[in-house]
Amino acid sequence: MAFQETFLPYVCAGDTITCEMNGFTVTARIVADDCPDAPHERQDGFWPSLYIGDPGFIGPGRNFRDRLEAAQTKAERVLEAWRKGDWFYCGIVLSVCLEGVTLTDHAASLWGIEANYPESDNAYLTEVAAEMLPDALDVARAILARLRAAKPEDRA
Repeated sequence: MAFQETFLPYVCAGDTITCEMNGFTVTARIVADDCPDAPHERQDGFWPSLYIGDPGFIGPGRNFRDRLEAAQTKAERVLEAWRKGDWFYCGIVLSVCLEGVTLTDHAASLWGIEANYPESDNAYLTEVAAEMLPDALDVARAILARLRAAKPEDRA
């Protein structure tokens, strides 16, 4: 089974969730992303557009001016919330322990994820951690195999 606990609707850097899997203890932690770029600098299509070739194209159809205005208002609200520090970009980093011994602090990670994004419950953060779980366990198993194969004099 994957993570039974979930990240809270409001998270801070350093928050963690933990699960037990095949004898391993896996911890997913929130780490603040150190890239200072604003959302519109990181995300193609952040700003909505009426032009079909633009990444932010809002699509054809009726009421396109109303939809454009609503999308523009939302983008401005999201950018202002980021500037105020209401939400931030983060990484989810998985570490793995076995019987209380840390095998690796960084078995898997994904960066550039929105935390506390407006109108979000942060459920995506737990989903990301769960998706990385198999890779983290593979890394842990490889480390454990190397440790078991090492000669006693190499273990010191």
